[in-house]
Amino acid sequence: MRILVQKFGGTSLSSAEARVRVIHHIRRELDQGYRLAVVVSAMGRRGEPYATDTLLDWIGQNGDNLPIREKDLLLCCGEIISATTLCSLLQNEGITATVLTGAQAGFKTDNHYGNARIVDVRPERVISAWKDAEVVIVTGFQGQTENGDFTTLGRGGSDTSATALGAALHAEIVDIYTDVNGILTADPRLVEDAKPLTVVSYAEICNMAHHGAKVIHPRAVEIAMQSQVPVRVRSTFSDDEGTLVTHPEGFRDIETGIVDRFVTGIAYVSNVTQITVEAREGAYDLQLQVFKAMAQNQISVDFINVTPSGAVYTVFDNDAPRALHVLDEMGYAPRSLSGCAKVSVIGGGINGVPGIMSRIVEALTEQEIQILQSADSNTTIWVLVRKEDMVRALRALHAKFELHR
Repeated sequence: MRILVQKFGGTSLSSAEARVRVIHHIRRELDQGYRLAVVVSAMGRRGEPYATDTLLDWIGQNGDNLPIREKDLLLCCGEIISATTLCSLLQNEGITATVLTGAQAGFKTDNHYGNARIVDVRPERVISAWKDAEVVIVTGFQGQTENGDFTTLGRGGSDTSATALGAALHAEIVDIYTDVNGILTADPRLVEDAKPLTVVSYAEICNMAHHGAKVIHPRAVEIAMQSQVPVRVRSTFSDDEGTLVTHPEGFRDIETGIVDRFVTGIAYVSNVTQITVEAREGAYDLQLQVFKAMAQNQISVDFINVTPSGAVYTVFDNDAPRALHVLDEMGYAPRSLSGCAKVSVIGGGINGVPGIMSRIVEALTEQEIQILQSADSNTTIWVLVRKEDMVRALRALHAKFELHR
């Protein structure tokens, strides 16, 4: 049995025109002989009637005091509306379909409401539903605790639902449909000559997602990588196959020379604050105390450089006042620089290649952009710059590594 999982995001379902395209993609794959599981998000974005953010705004206008468990119960409604709408349209087109909630489709989660983790997927009911329906529509972004409570998986949760379901069903492939035609070398809104990528490795796209690219959620990629399910990122509004995400061994023959590509793409995260904390003389536990305090106050830290004399790290701008207050209360005298951006150069071929950092520094120096901080890993080198320099930095690095080609 050939199984395909398709995931359609909010913009793919928000208009009548878009829903016609969704039905087109479903019919095409049915004609190819696939059994289809279709995962859907809530329709549209903030301001549209059934979008997740619209539901959150509704609570804000009506007491703004809904407990987090009950908030998850409300948010599950958005995907249910999407799923039942699509089911009605498919039935009208002569395609038999049925709807299962995340819970009915077998998604078991922990009880961290608002950002639950999937602990198991038991897809027996999905498989059974194919006896009577050509298409099984599953509400993304949601699951159920062992106690029967509804949970949501956090931002990007429908991507995670799709790859987790694909893994559980041993699907041939998972197609993630969005409003862009695959994964690009950079954000096309900021880098005009950004180019679509035919194929990327799990590690590359996971790093791109972690460092600012918003095409697919990193948790979804991690699940696909662990289960070795290939993923395609495609446009709802095109029949192009988009970008294939797989193991490097799986694409040596797809695109000549791709395994020799040093840099895959450039990503960014804006609106961060750099914090510098210096150790007091004779104190060797600064790093422990500082990062323990950040964790206890639920302040996410990133871009960490630790030395014997202190620590430098970043937080989001909106967390900075609280972070600085915590440090002041601890008796430190932190320095901060707000309005920064982290720019990341990502590629599976970076590790062990001499000259990559030199080219990064050269590209930014040529544009008179100051590097405030840097760090690296096997697949990523990232630099901190001022936010006003971010777009020039993205374009300079994109050009330096000739990603437009």
